[in-house]
Amino acid sequence: MSFTMASLLIHDDQVPAAARDALAAAHQVSPEQRTQLLESAARILHREVGVECSDARELVDLNDED
Repeated sequence: MSFTMASLLIHDDQVPAAARDALAAAHQVSPEQRTQLLESAARILHREVGVECSDARELVDLNDED
């Protein structure tokens, strides 16, 4: 596993549990499923924590092409 912000967020108790679960699951599935799980985590961060959408996508390692 490479070092990413998402890998750090998985272990942060201040991140909503649903986002942590989605991030953890994203590391164990196919690329198609991974994108869906990362998008879900980004939506949770946006909705529950108030992180700007583009920042949430960047935090979970999604870029504009995803």
